[in-house]
Amino acid sequence: MTTSAMPQINPEYVHWFRNSAPYINTHRGKTFVIMFGGEAVNHPNFSTLIHDFALLHSLGIKLVLVHGARPQIEKNLKDADITSPLHQDIRITPRVAMPAILQAVGAIRLQLEAQLSMGLANSPMYGSRIDAISGNFVTARPYGIRDGIDYQMTGEVRSIDVEAIKNNLLHDHIVILGSMGYSATGEVFNLLAEDVALSAAVALGADKLIFLGEEAGINDDDRLLREMIPNEVDRFLRDRDLNCEINYFLNCASLACRQGVHRTHIISYAKDGALLEELFTRDGSGTLISHDPYEEIRRANIDDVVGLIELLSPLEEQGILVSRSRERLEQEIDNYSVIERDGMILGCAALYPLDAESAEVACVAVHPDYRSGSRGADLLAFLEQQARSHGLHKLFVLTTRTAHWFVEQGFAEVEEASALPASRQEKYHNGRNSKVFQKTL
Repeated sequence: MTTSAMPQINPEYVHWFRNSAPYINTHRGKTFVIMFGGEAVNHPNFSTLIHDFALLHSLGIKLVLVHGARPQIEKNLKDADITSPLHQDIRITPRVAMPAILQAVGAIRLQLEAQLSMGLANSPMYGSRIDAISGNFVTARPYGIRDGIDYQMTGEVRSIDVEAIKNNLLHDHIVILGSMGYSATGEVFNLLAEDVALSAAVALGADKLIFLGEEAGINDDDRLLREMIPNEVDRFLRDRDLNCEINYFLNCASLACRQGVHRTHIISYAKDGALLEELFTRDGSGTLISHDPYEEIRRANIDDVVGLIELLSPLEEQGILVSRSRERLEQEIDNYSVIERDGMILGCAALYPLDAESAEVACVAVHPDYRSGSRGADLLAFLEQQARSHGLHKLFVLTTRTAHWFVEQGFAEVEEASALPASRQEKYHNGRNSKVFQKTL
């Protein structure tokens, strides 16, 4: 009798799953507002997006889904032979068009509720038991007459029923908001789904606002911009068409950020797994807009010691860096600066004062996965600024492997170690035979 071979587990999957654990813990109990248009609903990947929404819900994330319906509305209006033109990408909504618009928005809402209710065995939705709730959570007012144009039944968000939405989230419901709002007089107005999402995220104090668009994120000269802050958004959008979907997303993201939503993501609805990749991996899949830089250089503190050990240990084992014990790192932590990205130490460098006018740069290291950029040079510039602020005029560095890199950063080799301050010369002869470089600030 033979036993069947044990199935092999993909090591990459194991690595990814383990590394997603911090994000699972971070996101649990948080509120995410996710907006997608009618184009996403029509896309073949939408069924897998539903599965991903269900997965986020099962991980304890509170979801508010905001959907648009532009292509569905266009089809209904065409079938009914009703004219409802767009001006500056905002629909002029005659009263006669409202039944066709309500039908389109209502059909998507019912489709979402149906798909979120699926529970077939052998499917990702099995056992999920998701209650999806929609209602009159959005109060609207008329968009009015602008530039001489009467937008009729087009409206804008007046308020969000925060208490009702939070109560449903507290009871483990997914809340669905459409591109419709209701007035105190009982009228229904046609709204921009992006504005509903922005208003809901700000009113709820959401932890994240996520826009799902056709593109992977914000591209500049075919280069994906992975992180932006509001000031960078302002510069990027200058002289660009805000009526373009991706640019409108970006403008909403900047507004959200300035109104208290700490992180807004712009990712693709067409790429399978993009939502999970963005939320559960360090580099994500799209563009993140945050109030503070996603990746920052700062002075190190005692809580960074573990991250420093993980970064430095491989380089110490290879003999590239001098070995430093945990105790030494703790004692000298005030000399260190680090690059932190979403809780991970990607790089570090230390500045040790030598005398009244000079200091030594030491322990410059960048994680192997992040060496393609300018992080090492950025760290060095950060240390140089520190040195100048303390009135220092010379920087020294001792190295055995990275001489050319320091030359590229403006250092020049010193022929004799005697150029070092006396206090440093005493420790120079340690068997490493390091080359000495100097830079005048």
